[in-house]
Amino acid sequence: MTKQAYEFCFCYRRMFKLRMAEPPEDIVSLFNEYSDNGVMTVERLHKFLVEFQGEDKATLEYAQAIFNSLKHHHVFHRRGLHLDAFFRYLFGDLNPPLAPVGVHHDMKAPLAHYFLYTGHNSYLTGNQLSSASSIDPIIKALRSGVRVIELDLWPNSKKNDVEVYHGGTMTSPVELIKCLEAIKENAFYASDYPVIITFEDHLDSFLQAKVAQMVNTTFGNILFPGTDFIEFPSPESLKRKILISTKPPKESGDNIREEETNEQKVKDFTDISALTLGDKSESRNMIKDDEQIQENGMEEEEEEEEAVIPEYKKLISIHAVKQKGGLESLLKGDSKRVARLSLKEQKLETAVRTRATDIIRFTQKNLLRVYPKGTRILSSNYDPFIGWTHGAQMVAFNMQGYGRYLWMMQGMFRANGGCGYLKKPDFLLKNGPNNEVFDPSIKGKVKKTLKIKLYMGDGWHLEFHHTHFNQYSPPDFFTKLQILGVPVDRRKVKTVPIEDQWVPLWNEEFEFQLTVPELALLRIEVRDYNMSRRHDFGGQTCLPISELQGGIRAIPLYNKKGEKYKYVKLLMCIQLIGK
Repeated sequence: MTKQAYEFCFCYRRMFKLRMAEPPEDIVSLFNEYSDNGVMTVERLHKFLVEFQGEDKATLEYAQAIFNSLKHHHVFHRRGLHLDAFFRYLFGDLNPPLAPVGVHHDMKAPLAHYFLYTGHNSYLTGNQLSSASSIDPIIKALRSGVRVIELDLWPNSKKNDVEVYHGGTMTSPVELIKCLEAIKENAFYASDYPVIITFEDHLDSFLQAKVAQMVNTTFGNILFPGTDFIEFPSPESLKRKILISTKPPKESGDNIREEETNEQKVKDFTDISALTLGDKSESRNMIKDDEQIQENGMEEEEEEEEAVIPEYKKLISIHAVKQKGGLESLLKGDSKRVARLSLKEQKLETAVRTRATDIIRFTQKNLLRVYPKGTRILSSNYDPFIGWTHGAQMVAFNMQGYGRYLWMMQGMFRANGGCGYLKKPDFLLKNGPNNEVFDPSIKGKVKKTLKIKLYMGDGWHLEFHHTHFNQYSPPDFFTKLQILGVPVDRRKVKTVPIEDQWVPLWNEEFEFQLTVPELALLRIEVRDYNMSRRHDFGGQTCLPISELQGGIRAIPLYNKKGEKYKYVKLLMCIQLIGK
């Protein structure tokens, strides 16, 4: 090897030399406080868990279990933990940021009192125009905790069977029976709480009868029978049940009318002529069809002059309705039965400007489903808090892609044991003494203060190649923290970049004032800083603030697809102060 080559190699190795993770000063001080002569006994560890970490229910046996998981690595005469072992515990999987309490919300209230983990076009593997339809995304959604699956029902080419695909597009079909079987096999993998299947029905009476036979044969006694509810049953009473939601046959009394002309429906597509899906004029026509199909819920549910099929009607337990007079009529709450209403994201945004409190009153008894606008060709999503802060139970998302809004959805439903149902806060369910309801646009009093000290991060060198972020030097990591929730609570902060370190040590403190902590999320994202402003992604997570544990916690990070990294974590101290 020449001298120049040797010097380059030496320099290259020096630049990538890894500084091992070492305990920050706060951790050293804590260890000294709860140890004796450099050793932390099981009793002292238990005291630390109760006093500092706030784990009031932690037992001595639990502390012993933690001790046992570490002792084969760092034990001093079998008497206790060294500092390195204590640090290993704090940075490990046994010290999560969310309380491991499982399902703990009251699950005996009506369905309308919960947020439901809801999918949109659940069968698509990718974009909304040309991707394949498959059972795979349905299985993946159910196994991740999604509780509401959407299927678009269309006749096959011979008009003698039912397929699932996105009509008016180039998406390939999948047989309905395969979708139903996949739902049955995976419905209760992640949760015992009910699965709701929403049908977007484009079938004649012959095929509706065939659907009824398929559904009854596939699900048998786990299918909840069709009915008209005066009040929805509870998730607890519907455990391990499957419910069908779609428009009722015409005889049910719904007066359907078109609210938008086709010209209004395709107005959003004027800027998409640059799509390169073949001929431009053909693409525009296809996109227009896509928008018309996407107008589901109220808009898509047009009546056809078909004979009523009793077997099909008996499937429907959650009725999708649109009454004459549209949204205005529904929000008056005149109906004696409860039902499901669907609105696309823009329509909800428009409605909440003038009817926010009426929408919240509507969602106290009825289900409101919000779905993405048709222009989201690449399966992107919208801000879910537009729906959640106004009581919408079914904020329907495209689960096929990724992005910060989907990360927010995934984070929200990490709460309540990941069962797919979250009890709405009382202020969305009950009116005040003068019959007033919650208004998310009005600033309330600060209820809690969230204090965070971000110490450090570690694990990237085990997860990524050493040239993944920079070819000639370690990454310059910085962390963005954001509070999401009602408008007044939203805030963004970020740390300084730590140059050339695989193990960044920030030691920065932040404070957030929260007026509605019940609906708040803490979003965290790590990036590698570079001068081009294209900061490379280094991990993310979203955490429901209502379930954050206090004390020093290890925060596991996820990749863009929402998959947890095996090694990448942040270490931070969390304090939530207030009533």
